Amino acid sequence: MTDQPSRPDAVRRVEIAALAKSLAIRVVETQTIARTAEEAAAAVSVSVGQIVKSLVFRGKETGTAYLLLVSGANRVNEKAVGAVIGEALGRADADFVRDATSFAIGGVAPLGAPTPLRTFMDRDLLAFPFVWAAAGTPFHVFETVPDALRVACDAEVIGVS
Repeated sequence: MTDQPSRPDAVRRVEIAALAKSLAIRVVETQTIARTAEEAAAAVSVSVGQIVKSLVFRGKETGTAYLLLVSGANRVNEKAVGAVIGEALGRADADFVRDATSFAIGGVAPLGAPTPLRTFMDRDLLAFPFVWAAAGTPFHVFETVPDALRVACDAEVIGVS
């Protein structure tokens, strides 16, 4: 019997959340850090547009955490997205992100948070047959089908740019 290193708790949490949502994923441990979309794309040899950035924003009026699943090729137009959501958005600091998702910035996964977050998905991600997202750490990513990810995250599809 070969000893295999155990996965970090954050990665296991993502795998369990995916299984609970019947989301087929393939987790990969990268050889280099994959904290940014560019780093993740290089680590798994795909275009940066195929990387799912899981970005947490804070509602300016309510303090609600919103999760945006954004193509790595896009920047979020906070004003436009806020208009769709119905609340102006502000940046979330590292403590807010960890409290909302239980992940550190650079490893925020689209699922596996302790409580469900209202989630929005960049329509540009649906153009790809497969996408890659953080799996709980800056050294773990997972591959999945974008529409299946949308369903698993109960995400509303919007334009983000």
